[in-house]
Amino acid sequence: MKTWFITGASRGIGLEIARAALLAGDAVVATARRPDHVRDMLGEFGDRVLPLALDVTDEASIFAAVYAATEAFGRIDVLVNNAGYGQLGAFEQISGTAVSRQFATNVFGVFDVTRAVLPLMRSQGSGHVVTISSVCGLVGVEGASIYCASKFAVAGWSEAMGLELAPFGIRFTVVEPGMFRTDFLDELSMQWIDVPVAEYAEFDARRRSSVRDANHRQDGDPVALGGVVGALVRADHPPAHFAAGSDALEATVKRAHRDLQNAQQWRSLSISTDRSD
Repeated sequence: MKTWFITGASRGIGLEIARAALLAGDAVVATARRPDHVRDMLGEFGDRVLPLALDVTDEASIFAAVYAATEAFGRIDVLVNNAGYGQLGAFEQISGTAVSRQFATNVFGVFDVTRAVLPLMRSQGSGHVVTISSVCGLVGVEGASIYCASKFAVAGWSEAMGLELAPFGIRFTVVEPGMFRTDFLDELSMQWIDVPVAEYAEFDARRRSSVRDANHRQDGDPVALGGVVGALVRADHPPAHFAAGSDALEATVKRAHRDLQNAQQWRSLSISTDRSD
């Protein structure tokens, strides 16, 4: 039986990852800012689920939750960095304060939770850190530049960490979902601009309309993704990157072709910067 530690487990993808792990017979530390909802949704699993309050932007909260998890189960085999939100809008319309808030949750929160768990995994000689990024961590998306920046950041970090921690038996996978039918696009789960700029009014209206049209009509199934994350954790050789959903897979393939074409097109100029001696 594995013990999972999941952030943002009260709803959406985090909740379904927790449910899938519990259905597989594992134990789950399901953390959220408001853990009461976790108790309501997963109470049927009894002592195998431990709902805990956790704010990833509060270091004391993080270490208290990790301590409680180890007291209850003795180990953490799988960490799922899922907590986060989307900051949408054109870059010029997002204040420095809003940018800092986005990175505090989506990036530094991931770093701090992982930092708290890694010593335990190193002492165990094993572990798997799964970080939920996004298709916006694969390709740039207009009207989501700050969100993209946060997700590109954790994708690169996860890949490098996988190399650093491999000697300790710790694996890293970044999952890059496309559009999944959760409440991610609800007003409570995302933030819009806080510095209106008149020239962007039409752009902003189009983006808001697009989000409203897509909300709760996405093709991705969060229940299926919960099971897929379990399969990745059980795999003998899990990938460093995993595209979740046909849209994310298509974006991955297009990005690979684009990068290869770009490298070939500019090859001679690229290598012209090498020293000749």
